[in-house]
Amino acid sequence: MNDLSTAAVPTLEQEWSTAARIARSAAATDSRYAPNAGFHRWFADRNAHAQNDVRPIPLDALVGWSADPSTGNLAHDSGKFFTVEGLDVQIPDSPVPHWTQPIINQPELGILGVLAKEFGGVLHFLMQGKVEPGNVNGVQLSPTVQATRSNYTRVHAGRSVPYLEYFRQAERHRILTDVRQSEQGSWFYRKRNRNMVVEVTEDVEVLDGFHWLTLGQLHALLRVDDVVNMDARTVLACLPFSGDAGPLAARPTGDDTGGDDGDDGFRAALLRSCAGGAGEEGSTDGVLRWLTGVRSRSEVLTSRIPLNALEGWHRTEYAVAHDTGRFFELIAVDVRAGSREVQRWTQPMIRPCATGIVAFLVKRVDGVLKVLVHALVEPGYLDVAELSPTVQCTPENFGHLPPAALPPLLDVVREAGPERIRFDATLSEEGGRFFHARNRYVIVEVGSEDLADFDHPDYHWMTMHQLADLLRHSHYVNIQARSLVACLHSLSGRPPAA
Repeated sequence: MNDLSTAAVPTLEQEWSTAARIARSAAATDSRYAPNAGFHRWFADRNAHAQNDVRPIPLDALVGWSADPSTGNLAHDSGKFFTVEGLDVQIPDSPVPHWTQPIINQPELGILGVLAKEFGGVLHFLMQGKVEPGNVNGVQLSPTVQATRSNYTRVHAGRSVPYLEYFRQAERHRILTDVRQSEQGSWFYRKRNRNMVVEVTEDVEVLDGFHWLTLGQLHALLRVDDVVNMDARTVLACLPFSGDAGPLAARPTGDDTGGDDGDDGFRAALLRSCAGGAGEEGSTDGVLRWLTGVRSRSEVLTSRIPLNALEGWHRTEYAVAHDTGRFFELIAVDVRAGSREVQRWTQPMIRPCATGIVAFLVKRVDGVLKVLVHALVEPGYLDVAELSPTVQCTPENFGHLPPAALPPLLDVVREAGPERIRFDATLSEEGGRFFHARNRYVIVEVGSEDLADFDHPDYHWMTMHQLADLLRHSHYVNIQARSLVACLHSLSGRPPAA
């Protein structure tokens, strides 16, 4: 794919705020510089030629990995990448006050970086069509750079990571976002990645496997199952989307269709929520005080233990699994992937036993959209609890637990009629460590009367502007909520023409 020539940008556009420029890109559901038709041909070709063969193998057949003879912990022979250990968890006030489980310990900081550039006055983002061993369907759209420190320092002795220099020397360019964020607190132990978007003005050679897209194009692809991967979603969510950008977002770009929004006011309420100000009950400081209160009263005691000391888990030839057959399994895979830095390797992976549900409940208050967040305690978090979706669970995991363990409001999500569902797609989680891990991501609009009697100290209504404020900082908004923030932003632009 050839590089694109940058058109001159009018002075007025140069003066727009970053939020307005992002909103304009979100409004561009097609691009004359990177048209949808060309992208779909490229993506289909990328999938057709993807060389990816992933096969489960016995745990003892791992190559380059060793089990410690005394603990059973799995570690790479280099001492890098990650280890799989046991974790003992005590949360005295929870429905399940004590358990043990396997967990991935990956202390090194990775880079999730997206390169941005203006074409015709509209921000485009350079995405990679990437095959991960855990992907359910082959190629998914990932950030420009998606690499652990072990990857980009080439511990594997493979090829170098393309475009890495833009993010390791980011100060040479315009940084749109740069923040360390956590990952899954139930499967990772205090895992963090650096989420970055770096804007350049210079020419960029587009290598094989990469493609420019507007934010509006990416938003449309978010609504398709298993296309935009988890790492891309978390970076997109961290973009500074808030601000008084609504009028500018609606300004014709030549790359999108004009006309009436064709909705019932939901988009306008969402834009007001992003802009902040009117309709915000309390400041972001008040939200932080509430979250600090949850963190302070929640006692979480965790200790790393030997993998072979887990209670309620057993090991077979191919997996470490829970005795109930629920939750997840630790498996090993053999990977052959011709387009990766290394073409063949083996590794441990976590394989969940069922598809989860991740949902935001939203409502309109005085014309402003509010989001109901849950301060969720998970054992792998660095600071006890983070803001999570209203509902975040795998329902099948609760079959043997007391009714009190069921997440509040799960039935509201499950019983929502199509007229209340604003977003609904099944999206993959991180394919580098998790095998066929998928969640149904749902946004359900409710009326204020539907939850009039719901009063729980661990839940709080927030605007998108308040969420954006917290996304500028580390360890406040969890990765599932960040994915849903990206999904909500996908509803802020005019829908693509049929």
